[in-house]
Amino acid sequence: MAFNFGELLTVTFTLFAVIDIVGSVPILISLKEKMGGIRELRATFISGALMVLFLFGGEAFLNLLGLDVKSFAVGGSIVIFILGLEMVLGVEFFKSEKNIKAATVVPIAFPLIAGSGTLTTVMSLKANYGETTILLAILANLIIVFIVLKSLNAIAKLLGDAGLIAVRKFFGVILLAIAVKIFATNAHGLIK
Repeated sequence: MAFNFGELLTVTFTLFAVIDIVGSVPILISLKEKMGGIRELRATFISGALMVLFLFGGEAFLNLLGLDVKSFAVGGSIVIFILGLEMVLGVEFFKSEKNIKAATVVPIAFPLIAGSGTLTTVMSLKANYGETTILLAILANLIIVFIVLKSLNAIAKLLGDAGLIAVRKFFGVILLAIAVKIFATNAHGLIK
């Protein structure tokens, strides 16, 4: 079977839109300030490992726990909603533990980078695209994620304090909307 570059572009851009690393910049800068740093390579590696794990065994893993994709998406949407509230209201829900290792996994690698939306998208892409194409698209997105994580200080300087506040509030509202959409799409039928 010949490799299809068009399919790779489609899958790469689909994942890029769902991961929305550029839209997460304000919350990442905020988390970096609260924690005193981010382990960029570790966050990139863990989120990539989660995506690959869910590509090959996501549905089986959720079934083993007695969960379905919808329940997983609803849980992730609640965490994203709380992060959005934090950004818009300026209230701290996630207490800063100053433990960079723990915060690198939650909430940075999951659910910000490899959130429920990303993981369910990776699982659903298997229906239309080959695993090699999806793996290459994941790799391309991880490179972008790493570059953005490494550039947070430069982005913060470029925006300035007032710009960061404005962008943080704007993307907070976007995160709230994404969380509501994920919740609304997946919540019906869960409560009986």
